[in-house]
Amino acid sequence: MKQFFVFIRKEFYHIFRDKRTMMILLGMPVIEIILFGFAISTEVKNVRVAVLDPSSDFLTRRIIDRVDASEYFTISLRVHNQQQMDEAFRKGDIDLALVFSEQFAGNLYNGDAKVQLVADATDPNMAVSRTNYATGIIAAVQQELLPEGATGSTIVPDVRLLYNPQMKSAYNFVPGVMGLILMLICAMMTSISIVREKETGTMEVLLVSPMKPIYIILAKAVPYFVLSFVNLATILLLSVFVLHVPIAGNFFVLILVSLLFIFVSLSLGLLISTVTQNQIAAMLVSGMVLLMPTALMSGMIFPIDAMSAPLQAISSILPARWYIEIVRKVMIQGVSVVFVLKEIAILVLMAFVLIMISLKKFKIRLE
Repeated sequence: MKQFFVFIRKEFYHIFRDKRTMMILLGMPVIEIILFGFAISTEVKNVRVAVLDPSSDFLTRRIIDRVDASEYFTISLRVHNQQQMDEAFRKGDIDLALVFSEQFAGNLYNGDAKVQLVADATDPNMAVSRTNYATGIIAAVQQELLPEGATGSTIVPDVRLLYNPQMKSAYNFVPGVMGLILMLICAMMTSISIVREKETGTMEVLLVSPMKPIYIILAKAVPYFVLSFVNLATILLLSVFVLHVPIAGNFFVLILVSLLFIFVSLSLGLLISTVTQNQIAAMLVSGMVLLMPTALMSGMIFPIDAMSAPLQAISSILPARWYIEIVRKVMIQGVSVVFVLKEIAILVLMAFVLIMISLKKFKIRLE
């Protein structure tokens, strides 16, 4: 065990002597969490809509049919009360809810007809776009029903934004940046560190030591695990005190899930190190396999629902996608762990598969 800690200390020395590595490990999280505090607008597509319609008259049915017929929305759920609607939002089954007042058609011309649009505002830009599109459809239906030359009270939907009523873009990007930074630092830096030992020939020296190969690999991974935890703490502190993004859910669950994701990323870095022979190759593989797909297809920037079916399939094998979904639900929406069990199970399965493949492929002797 003493030798194990000696190897860990050696790896820390390697990291601290390399200023560029230190800049990437500790400087990048601070820069990215501040720069990515601004959201990027994206198109509205495949929005899942729930309907609460106590009136159920010809006018509400006309509006619902028009919403469902549009290329932007899909009526995916009919609810009968507020509790069912809130439950659907917590489960992530819907993105928008359409709530009508009672006797909607009868009150249209006296101004008492009310409609409310309830949107999931964890992505504030998308919430605004979705409510604006829905408002336009409602106004168009009302205009069609008015007799020529007649005037009536205009229906102005009451918009309610869940989870992010102040429309802060940081609520959307903090989870994505957490996933991107932890993935890059754990996977990319671990793979490069191990390949560097191969490239310089020091791996042979390590392998002839009394330490078992598995402990050598663990000793290489532990420093990045520790530094990733430091980065996690830094991101959360900046999010809460600089960007004013509160942790609405269970802090303990958030930390445990983040540690699980760090372990998955370390396993992925170990796998990359087994299939590459030099640092340049490890960097290229990490960039192609981790950086670009994580940034573009994990839901960090572009909504997954707006992607084509093949891209959604690719997205489903990215660990960052499931981690970002968990962080959004726990940190932003404040849901309990029950609502993220599926995502946690997927990350556990990924961790098991990756570590098994990595250990099997790891070569004790250098070719």
